[in-house]
Amino acid sequence: MIRNYELTFIVHPDLNDEEFAGLVEQVKGWVQGQGGNVLQVDDWGRRQLAYPIRNQREGRYVFFNVELDTTTIPELERNLKLSELILRHLLV
Repeated sequence: MIRNYELTFIVHPDLNDEEFAGLVEQVKGWVQGQGGNVLQVDDWGRRQLAYPIRNQREGRYVFFNVELDTTTIPELERNLKLSELILRHLLV
């Protein structure tokens, strides 16, 4: 069953613009590789974190609006957790 989801993730702040764009494309590829569709991508920019995550006090926030099959969510979350460049993620 395909449903709409909101995926927000925080990227390591030390990435340059090319590396950041590559990471966003990689996450898009993970979604599309699972048969999903990326409807919207929104870069919220650098923001101060409420508490340090992996010794970082800032992060770059990215918001995706996606359509995914419910059975493919565990694989997407596994990829997000394994990425060293993604500090945190939330899929709602």
